[in-house]
Amino acid sequence: MNRLPHPGVSATLRPLAVALVEDDRLLREEIEIHLSASGFRVHPAGSALALDDIAGREPIDLYVIDINLPGENGLSLAARIRRTRPEAGIVILTARVALTDRLAGYREGGADAYLSKPVAPDELVLVLQGLGRRLRDTADIEEWTLSLRERTLSGPLPEQRFRLTHREKTLLVALIQARDNTVESAVLCDLFADENHSIELTKHALEELVARLRRKFKAVQPEGAESAVKSVWGHGYQLCIPITLR
Repeated sequence: MNRLPHPGVSATLRPLAVALVEDDRLLREEIEIHLSASGFRVHPAGSALALDDIAGREPIDLYVIDINLPGENGLSLAARIRRTRPEAGIVILTARVALTDRLAGYREGGADAYLSKPVAPDELVLVLQGLGRRLRDTADIEEWTLSLRERTLSGPLPEQRFRLTHREKTLLVALIQARDNTVESAVLCDLFADENHSIELTKHALEELVARLRRKFKAVQPEGAESAVKSVWGHGYQLCIPITLR
């Protein structure tokens, strides 16, 4: 395969992270090799469930999604990502070439691009590079940034930076990725169950966890700023500020 030049990511910017969701192992490996050689950091997954596991640990910028996936199909997955990550770049990759299928990809899946198989690898790279430029050009300076590896949260101002505990990071990631940035208390408590799922965080302990996180935000936010995490009566908690995963 002819390889395009490296996309030119400067030393001050991390490589764009691409989630490649394709259940055909050989095709997935071929695309992964080409994208990696073109400067992307690729996270391969064979299903929506596998992607959910990756997304909880790694920041993702762009998604390449096959429609015919085991379990949750690609259109449903793309639509879910679009709801929770409206700024993300989404490319649907499929053998379906009918106009009705392409329109469904855009309307139902919220895709930015719809490429039919067999896709020209160089075309896929160009599409992803274009979406990556859009992401960086439209980055909102008011957004907060959560570093998963460093467990630090940084605001738009230099002094707005603090370290998170493992539980605080897990809580924020769940809220960031949830629909409407809202999660039920019971679901949040279940996130902290041990490996045997026999011990859950109590509701009182969850309230204390949220309270500590709010205090950290309040210490670096301007007087009178909106609470970063608010309680939703009878339901759970909602994240009220934009946070990007890095």
